[in-house]
Amino acid sequence: MHPLDATRVLMDGLGSDSSVCMKCGSRSVGLCAPLDAAALDDMSGESERLALEPREAVFRQGDPARHVYTLTEGMARLTRVLPDGRQAAIGFRFAGDILGFTPEAEHAFGAEMLTRGTVCRLDRRRLEQMFRRYPIMERRFLDLCVRELSASQDHILALGRFSAEERVAAFLISLVEAQERRAHVGPVFDLPATRADIGEFLGLTLETVSRAVSAFRKRGWIRLHGHSGIELTDRASLVSLAAGEGAHAA
Repeated sequence: MHPLDATRVLMDGLGSDSSVCMKCGSRSVGLCAPLDAAALDDMSGESERLALEPREAVFRQGDPARHVYTLTEGMARLTRVLPDGRQAAIGFRFAGDILGFTPEAEHAFGAEMLTRGTVCRLDRRRLEQMFRRYPIMERRFLDLCVRELSASQDHILALGRFSAEERVAAFLISLVEAQERRAHVGPVFDLPATRADIGEFLGLTLETVSRAVSAFRKRGWIRLHGHSGIELTDRASLVSLAAGEGAHAA
């Protein structure tokens, strides 16, 4: 996967109405954070807003990479189809994140919604023009690329050195922190990814993820709410485990 494809960024909402941009997660955490109202209005006029249902594809692996997308509402997962036909989750994205930015002619992976949501689609060439028009946006983009590379390195370390419980704890903490950066105050956070999705991302089986989640519940560290909600009732213990201390590793 090209590192730019995973970059957690893009333009604020990019909706047909510039007011959408002011509500997008990218306004505070993504590419558009340094832009003024005029630049946001310029951005919104260049884009197309699309509504998507759960499990609906934003784009598929191998599709022509003519557009980039901003996830303005909902949560999505990135997927890669292996040569033997198996599909693996390779990442998760939230409101304000960019999807599908790549210098290649085709998408090296796919993206699909985990929840109902909306995306704003922009022609890749127009985005490159926006970079030239607003140099501060390009600088912000490079900064976010560096952050994403750092996060990717941390994930590689976790896959190679962390126990199963440490990996699951790190995933849950990252999930909550991503939502907190978007002003979700909890105490219940969204967890629309299935345990199979989480296992694919962490290099674990569904059964191993389930055992880790059950262990956290028994220790009083988490509380599940329905099929897609989670509360961290002992966040300090999860943070400690996610840091690789391994005190309770399976």
